[in-house]
Amino acid sequence: MQVFSDIAVIIVISTFLAVIAVLTRQPIIIAYIIAGIALGPWGFSIVKGISFLNGASHIGVVLLLFLAGVVLHPRRLVELFKETIIITIATGFLFCTVFAFVARLFGFSFLECVIIGIALMFSSTILVVKLLPTTALHQKRMGSLCIAVLIAQDIIAVAVLLILSGRRPGPALQTALIPVVGAAFIAAVMFAEQYLIRPVMRRVDYYHEVIYLMALAWCFGCAMIAQRIGFSHEIGAFIAGVSLARSPISLFLSEGLKFFRDFFLVLFFFTLGAQINLLIIKTIIIPAIVMSALLLTIKPLGYMLLFRFNGEQRRFSREIGIRLGQASEFSLIVGLTAMEAHDIGQNATQLIEIVFIITLIVSSYITVFFLPTPIGSSGTLKQD
Repeated sequence: MQVFSDIAVIIVISTFLAVIAVLTRQPIIIAYIIAGIALGPWGFSIVKGISFLNGASHIGVVLLLFLAGVVLHPRRLVELFKETIIITIATGFLFCTVFAFVARLFGFSFLECVIIGIALMFSSTILVVKLLPTTALHQKRMGSLCIAVLIAQDIIAVAVLLILSGRRPGPALQTALIPVVGAAFIAAVMFAEQYLIRPVMRRVDYYHEVIYLMALAWCFGCAMIAQRIGFSHEIGAFIAGVSLARSPISLFLSEGLKFFRDFFLVLFFFTLGAQINLLIIKTIIIPAIVMSALLLTIKPLGYMLLFRFNGEQRRFSREIGIRLGQASEFSLIVGLTAMEAHDIGQNATQLIEIVFIITLIVSSYITVFFLPTPIGSSGTLKQD
């Protein structure tokens, strides 16, 4: 009954704040984070099952990547990776170096600085994909390039997490085998989708609920297998989605599963707000503000310059830089993994979390007020 009460309260309060956000033309993501802060353990402590909600909210992230993959054909994705891999590596090295140097100025240890720099070099898959108009941009160059950069970053993040958690024998060998295992997994998924999943879907395509269930089963099944072989749930779900992008019903699935995805993303943003430790914030608020301001400036500029150098138009490069200009949910995972391995302290971990939340909020405002999004602040910017 506690779970029912928690979810009921979350839905009621989040809906109330979301309505206010819409009426006042604010990003509704902010409403969900505020609801988490108010109802969580550091607010009025009304919602108790934060650990359960954290697990449930992860479903939204998995679905987000799955549906992003559903509209990206494999051939197109390979072409985009070829274009973006150098940019992804170059910007990652640049951002890591800058943020590690700034962290050192605030007195963090050398190892903490390196991990802070690594954590903050990624961009938010959730925010970027959530604020990309599905039909207007996912199938166009802007959305495709953003997603290609994000997936390349996710793969790098998986390698980082393997190293950080590699206290068991042979972490270097495991990291070296990532490309081989990944290629075998992708080949198996593509084969199974074409010769097993697709024929069955054709036989039951007049039962829409069965089609949706099959798509979800395929998504979560691939996600679980990916996690078992050393990758993340998100990468497994994305590969499952890309395999279905070759099917004629890919757009049907993309549209039909949106609401299911969005519901769990509400839980993600709520949980994010609920996990903020208000007692520690005061000790790291100045470094967090400085690093957030620096991140919000350097990331958009870095992406813009490199995409311009790659031959993109100025306006296009500026927009893609703005969309990718924040910290990532992987920042949180890297920070927590490093803390569990005793590589960094609680202050460094909380710094990463606060920088992520600040940049997520500011980036949401910038995107919603100046770029096309499904929750745009005006009629001309609202696109889905």
